[in-house]
Amino acid sequence: MDNTLERQALSRWRLILGAAAEEELSRHTGNGQMELSDEELIMDRALAAIYDQTDGSGEGDGASGSRSRGAGQGKSAPRLAQWLGDVRTFFPEDVVSVIQNDAMERKGWKQLLFEPEVLATVKPDIQLVGTLLSLKGKIPEKTKDTARMLVQTVVDELIKRMEQDIQRAVIGALNRRQHTPLSSLSGIDWKRTIQRNLKNYDAGLQRIIPERFYFFDRAKRNKEWTVIVDIDQSGSMAESIIWASVVGSIFASIPALDTRVVVFDTEVVDLTEQCANDPVEMLFGIQLGGGTNIDKSVAYCEQFIEEPRKTLFIIISDLYEGGNQSRLIRRMREMKESGVKTLCLLALSDEGKPFYDEQLAKALSKDGTPCFACTPALLPQLVEGALKGQDLAELAKRLGTKGI
Repeated sequence: MDNTLERQALSRWRLILGAAAEEELSRHTGNGQMELSDEELIMDRALAAIYDQTDGSGEGDGASGSRSRGAGQGKSAPRLAQWLGDVRTFFPEDVVSVIQNDAMERKGWKQLLFEPEVLATVKPDIQLVGTLLSLKGKIPEKTKDTARMLVQTVVDELIKRMEQDIQRAVIGALNRRQHTPLSSLSGIDWKRTIQRNLKNYDAGLQRIIPERFYFFDRAKRNKEWTVIVDIDQSGSMAESIIWASVVGSIFASIPALDTRVVVFDTEVVDLTEQCANDPVEMLFGIQLGGGTNIDKSVAYCEQFIEEPRKTLFIIISDLYEGGNQSRLIRRMREMKESGVKTLCLLALSDEGKPFYDEQLAKALSKDGTPCFACTPALLPQLVEGALKGQDLAELAKRLGTKGI
């Protein structure tokens, strides 16, 4: 092996394994010494602060790089900010998220998020938003504005990632109807218009000269469908709640949908207005934790069902029901039999197999409400399938969702 490549490989293993492996790795070097570059030394100190063995006191200094003690709730917020800066400088973004979350979970640094200079330094991601929401009742006034800006950054990013796909799915499902000669630029079926006019391609102008335009029958009728998003706000659902609030706000922006967004634990809170106007405000209105009464929330949502066959009901929950389970099963069965498109997302997140009540999930699935975990990327296809009247259980299987 080339000496440079060998040194890089050994250095990488040294960073992964820590100081405890230095003696063993040194035996494989030409001079019996394990040498790290200045950059690698900074990376090593950052990793040591989180992953080296500690005495369990949790009082170490996050920027000291001490090998005898790890970093707990460090004495100096500016030093932690420096540590976060080093991590963001020398590690890729996906690795930064992992290290950052490990720092909070393994070393108890959550309280330091209350310091504005620290919060301004962290990399905003969905896990951090979940942590902030779980701590929001304790966040001091001096940090609230910074915390809200961080949450806003993540929400804006998620909306940007999801908005076009969901809007395209909904509009595609509702507007692909009988064609009409009524002129409306926004209603042009470009695909069919181009296909039918290919014979009129002018080589000199290098463009198609249409003889006829084709239009969708989209009379812009508002509120063609009712979409109800019922969200379990128990602590284990934090990531799903964030995604669900973003999805709810996108639904609310589509004129053809009458969108309702409800959250529940043992009580039910209607957050429709907040979700439509400001999903960040909605998130700060959620109380993570507490018990669960799914049946109570479904009963509340039933009042919004006016045309069952034009209603999509999405419940986002791990189905650990603390209320009346048999009544919930009956309620969901009757809702499905009335013509409502029902769907249970055990998790709405990018990865991870959900923990859920398998018995209740099987009972609901047996009655026609498919229960599965779903990634945000797949959700638009499921929504489009529901609005088109497709079998959601079969569609979920084809899309490879994770569930029962």
